[in-house]
Amino acid sequence: MVCRVGAAVETIPRMPAQLVRSDVLYSGAPYAYASVAPPGSLIFTAGACPIDENGTVAAVGDYVRQASDTMANLVTALAAAGASIGDVLKTTVYVASGDRGDLYAVWQVVHSAFGAHDAPSTLVGVTVLGYSDQLVEIEAVALVGQQAPPSRPESARQT
Repeated sequence: MVCRVGAAVETIPRMPAQLVRSDVLYSGAPYAYASVAPPGSLIFTAGACPIDENGTVAAVGDYVRQASDTMANLVTALAAAGASIGDVLKTTVYVASGDRGDLYAVWQVVHSAFGAHDAPSTLVGVTVLGYSDQLVEIEAVALVGQQAPPSRPESARQT
C-alpha cells in the first residue's frame, strides 16, 4: 500500500477479519475468543477518549455518555486509518471504576456499537485515566479497510 502526495487514494483488496470461536471454551461469551488477520494489514489505535473538538472531557461523571462519545471518536479514528467497526479484531476497554455496575454499563454501550461484529475484547476497571474527569478509554486493533488513507491531510498537500 503506497500513497503519494497529490495522488488519488488507492483502493486495496478487502482483507476480512476471521473471528475465532472454540467449542471447548464457554459458548455464552458475547464476543469471539480470537481474531486472525492477513500479514501486514493491521491498524493499532491509540486509546480513544471522550474528548470533544475543543479538547474537553465530555459528559463529566456519566459513564454511559462517555462510552458513547468514546465509541464515536474510535469510529472516527478508524475511518481516518481506512477502517471501520467491522474491521476491528480486538478492543481493550478501560473504565475508571472498581464498581462492576459501571463496567457493565460501559460494556453495554460498546457491545451495542459493535452489533453482530463481536470481536474479542477485554474490559478492565482501572483507578485513573489520563485526562481529568475521564471515565472511559477504548483502544482497538483493526484490519486495514477498503481504502488506504491519504499520506497527509488534503489541506497540507501541494499541487
